[in-house]
This record gives sequence, C-alpha cells and structure tokens, in this order.
Amino acid sequence: MRLVDLKDVVRKGGEALVAVVRNGLAGFGVLVLLFLAIGAPNPWPAEATAASVQNPVVQEGLGVPAQPVFVETGGARQRALAAYLSRKYRVSGDATEGLVVEAFHAGRRTGLDPLLILAVMAVESSLNPIAESEYGAKGLMQVVPRFHLDKLAYHGGEGSVLDPRTNIRVGAEILRDYIQRAGDLRTGLQMYAGAVEDAASQYAQRVLAEKSRLGQAASSPTGRRVATGPDA
Repeated sequence: MRLVDLKDVVRKGGEALVAVVRNGLAGFGVLVLLFLAIGAPNPWPAEATAASVQNPVVQEGLGVPAQPVFVETGGARQRALAAYLSRKYRVSGDATEGLVVEAFHAGRRTGLDPLLILAVMAVESSLNPIAESEYGAKGLMQVVPRFHLDKLAYHGGEGSVLDPRTNIRVGAEILRDYIQRAGDLRTGLQMYAGAVEDAASQYAQRVLAEKSRLGQAASSPTGRRVATGPDA
C-alpha cells in the first residue's frame, strides 16, 4: 500500500472514531435529561413520607426521641390527647386537635418528645394562645420575644409570637436548646422557666407530672386516664 493511501485510511478511521464518540456523548446527554425530567425514584416508602412522628422512643432522662417511629398522621393517639386536653383545660376540641398536631410536628423538627411539648404548653398557658405574663412572656409556650428575636425573625418577626404555630415551634426550639445546654431534662426545664436556682425543681416536676398524665390519656381510646391524685 502506498504511503498516501495509508494516510487516507488513518484519516478516515479517525473521523469515524470521533463521530462514534460524539454520538455516544449525545446519547448519554439525552439519557441524563430524561432522568432529570422524570425524577429519581423516591427511596422512602409512601407510608413513611406521609406520616408524622408519634410514639417516639425516648432516651433516658432527656425526653428526646432516639429514632422516629412513623405512624398515621392524626391517628387515635392524637385524638385521645386532644380529647383529654380539651376537657381538662376547657378549650375547643377542634382547636385542641390542631395544637396537638402542631406539637407533633414541632417534636419531629426539634427531636423532642411531643408529649413534653404539650405538657409545657399546658403548664405555661393552660392552652391559651393569647396568654401574657407580667414578665412579657406570650402565647401557648410563654415565649419572651425580646430574648428570642433571632428565632422569631424566621417566622416574620416579633409580631408573630402570638401565632399558635410560630409560638409552638419557637418554644420547642428554645426548650431543645436549654435541654442540650443543661445536659439533662430537669435542668433544661428549669432553665426554660427561669428557675434554675430552685433546688426542688418544682416547675420540672409539674411538667413531667403532666407529661405522665398525657401518656396515660394517649393510651385510652377516649382520652381519659386513671385518677391518681387530687388534680386528676
């Protein structure tokens, strides 16, 4: 074969190889676009993505779920809690159901036991969303706006403190921060109440007693519990 013919063969072979590579890349690009358009498959089961945290596994002494347990949102346990709170604090059943649901959402966001959040709400305000103390604490979880403007800013500023959803979420974040800072649940609760110097931890005892009653009520289909004391 002449040298000229050999060069021509090499040139044509190179052109063919380039064409193959270009076509291959184009095909790969089409596949990528199709994948992005269709979307990657959801790795989570449908029942998990549509669920909320109820019945969390609680770590010893912290009141914090060790791992989420997915169950049906608005299930029997939440309805029983709402029924108990509605009767005890004489508030609207429909409104109470919404507060219970929001407490479970806040528990999922912060890693706190939702029963602990509900207990703090009950002790702090008796579930009154417009409650205000002489100290300036406001809403369901008695958040003092001037001390937590950074957290309220995310929800629209100081004026949002009386919005029940915002109050519960911000209050839960504050409580979580105090528990983490203290390293134990009782001290964290005392910090939340501004009563760290109380050696008897009276506030923490009240909250934990209410949390225990809520746990009993949640186990009852009607939200009732066995009377165990004068405030039953």
